[in-house]
Amino acid sequence: MKKSILSATLAISLGLTSFASHAADKVMVGEPTWPGAKIVANLVKVIIQEKLGGEAELVPGTNPVIFAAMDGGRGDIDVHPDVWLPNQKSLTDEYVDGKGSVGLSGGAYQGRTGLCVPTYMATKHNIKSIYDLATPEAQKLFDSDGDGKGELWAGASGWASTNINKVKARDYGIDTFLEVGTEDETVFYSKLKNLITKEKGVVFYCYKPHYVHALYDVTILDEPKNDPKKYTMVQPSADVDWFTKSKITTGDPIKTVRIAYSKSLESRAPDAAKLLSNIDLSSDDVSNWTYQVVIQGKNAEDVVREWVSKNGSTVDKWLGIQ
Repeated sequence: MKKSILSATLAISLGLTSFASHAADKVMVGEPTWPGAKIVANLVKVIIQEKLGGEAELVPGTNPVIFAAMDGGRGDIDVHPDVWLPNQKSLTDEYVDGKGSVGLSGGAYQGRTGLCVPTYMATKHNIKSIYDLATPEAQKLFDSDGDGKGELWAGASGWASTNINKVKARDYGIDTFLEVGTEDETVFYSKLKNLITKEKGVVFYCYKPHYVHALYDVTILDEPKNDPKKYTMVQPSADVDWFTKSKITTGDPIKTVRIAYSKSLESRAPDAAKLLSNIDLSSDDVSNWTYQVVIQGKNAEDVVREWVSKNGSTVDKWLGIQ
């Protein structure tokens, strides 16, 4: 009898130890550079910590680096919080559809992308279309440094959208008149504030949801309606000759934005994997979060923690509790 009790006690003890070890498996959440991605990364971290009682940590990384780490399944990086499709389609083609090592959230929010100018450029100078950038007049209007050529901010290095804008600038004939820049978003937005304050010409990559639309009066330039036959984009991760093989003479398709996660989490941290597969964000919420963080100066973790506390039923649904 004593031996049976001892065996049962040992089995329970081992089971608890195994569970504790499993529950302690830390989830490493990738943190790309743009504000929305950083905030959603914090949301995932907070839910894992406060609702699942697990450990989570943020890890900076570019899109290709994060996807390669998720594919490895070793726990270096387990989550990409803000996958814009079709911008990152080459990565999802490889790791989601091809290797099957990465999963995507069932829910998605919509995004819109394009090139923006301050609205005063549209009203005072009639810059309303993407074709208005491919002119000698635009070359003068958007020359902020006096070197005789205008500037266009295509986005930050490492963004899939930045490569798309480089192709657009070539195929719309814009790069004949405007130099394409790819500096960090924080650096560019510091310049943007100064240029808008002085009502100078500036054109830049923009997207919704994003705080810039609440911060300034900006206009997204008109482009031809998206035509898949005129929109061929090959990303550098798919082909080293991507720029030559790409051609875009039409507007971007409406984007869907999802969360990606390493399928290895299904065995390493199944509750976290369930959360990531069920999560379903809205563009309004993401816009509101970015406004609070970037414009109002609030801490990202504090913003999402407050949202989680007020939206328990939604979070419980993601966790599969309801």
